[in-house]
Amino acid sequence: MRTFVRCGQLFSGREDDARKGEILVFDQQGVIEYAGPEAASPRRARSDQVLDYSGCFVMPGLIDVHTHLAYGNAKSEEDIDLYSPLEFRTLRGMFFAQKMAAAGFTALCSPGDAGQISLSIRNAIRAGLFDGPRVMAAGPYITSHQGLTDWYPTWIGAPETSIGKLVTTAAEAVEEIRRQTKNGVDCVKIAMDGIQRRDDDGTLVAAFTQEETDIMVREIHRHGKKAVVHARGREATLYSARAGADLIFHANHLDDECIAAMLETGSMLSPTMTQPRNVIDFTQPHEPAGQRGRPEHAQREYEIGCANWKKARAAGVPLLTGTDTGFAVTPYGEWNARELELFVDDLGFAPAAALRAATEVNAHFMTEGDRIGALEPGRAADFIVLDASPLADIRVLQEKDRLQAVYIAGKEIRIPDRPYDPRQVTDFALSNWIELYTRERVAELRQQRPVLAAAE
Repeated sequence: MRTFVRCGQLFSGREDDARKGEILVFDQQGVIEYAGPEAASPRRARSDQVLDYSGCFVMPGLIDVHTHLAYGNAKSEEDIDLYSPLEFRTLRGMFFAQKMAAAGFTALCSPGDAGQISLSIRNAIRAGLFDGPRVMAAGPYITSHQGLTDWYPTWIGAPETSIGKLVTTAAEAVEEIRRQTKNGVDCVKIAMDGIQRRDDDGTLVAAFTQEETDIMVREIHRHGKKAVVHARGREATLYSARAGADLIFHANHLDDECIAAMLETGSMLSPTMTQPRNVIDFTQPHEPAGQRGRPEHAQREYEIGCANWKKARAAGVPLLTGTDTGFAVTPYGEWNARELELFVDDLGFAPAAALRAATEVNAHFMTEGDRIGALEPGRAADFIVLDASPLADIRVLQEKDRLQAVYIAGKEIRIPDRPYDPRQVTDFALSNWIELYTRERVAELRQQRPVLAAAE
């Protein structure tokens, strides 16, 4: 039995225009046999079924290359690392992976999670135990004392339940890579810098030397896996590009030397714009992030990044869409399509180019990328159906009521919109107050809160 899909407009992911009045045909295994004019399509048998989306816009399922399934919409790093057992995080991650599929994201990369959370979610979906997106899975970040995820004081160290694996030598890093590849990861993530800056010029310090980076990336590639890195500063970006990392996240401070190295080795770039943009737009003044000036810092870094990402794109570096989903400002399935809007508004992409970035271009990085990202014969029938055209307005991808259907391997995925209480799912940190209630502070608040005046 085959399935014939009538499309009002068909955006294949291979070209910038949507074709009108075309049809998709896929087999029982969910593999596309035909995509083109209905008049030239295969002859339909009695047993074949027809899906009539002749009034809709049909396009490849969206791909997000930066979604952390283990984070749980966290409000703090402690929420990510400490307060939930790995088993609960895995179940929670499956719930949130399904929210991604319900939002039209049929594939994602989860680059850096504790334990084997992402691997377990990937394997359960592949085995057919649960419906969900295709998952490209990683283990914990490989980090040093200068890298992301080594958040805690040296007298505490890096917990075993952390999203990062602290290594102190190149040999330890290689051993960790071998352990992760034995477990079956699709990619290995390296935290190439973090938050430590030099005293003299304020630049971010790379977590590893060029030699150490070369050793790690070479070992990852020797195992046939993809090397992905977190790198915001110039030094970390340059070392990663020279080593041939497959995908560099952020790279706000890249320069011409970094761009040249990326072009030489074939490194791709995911700016990851949604998370900082949401920090800027959503953080409230009373929140700890607001009190520490994080939105202002994010704004400065965002502006620097946009200028440099435009240069990288103009030079020919592929830009991939990813959101850093999994934080309280980037909850699963809520803002993932905003990345495309930001590509259009802040990087100068045409809507069609943004759509192709989130489908065909992203697929070049993904595991089994030659099977997804485009609607053409031989590829999986992963597609979404919209009642409006994102070529006319890229923001329609963020409107849930515009999404009419989601298909993965030819199967319609229907995920009920189940609400949840964050206090029972993620918010387990033992924080009780955000203020220090000195007599002076209480006096300032007396007019706003009468109960404080009564206590005075």
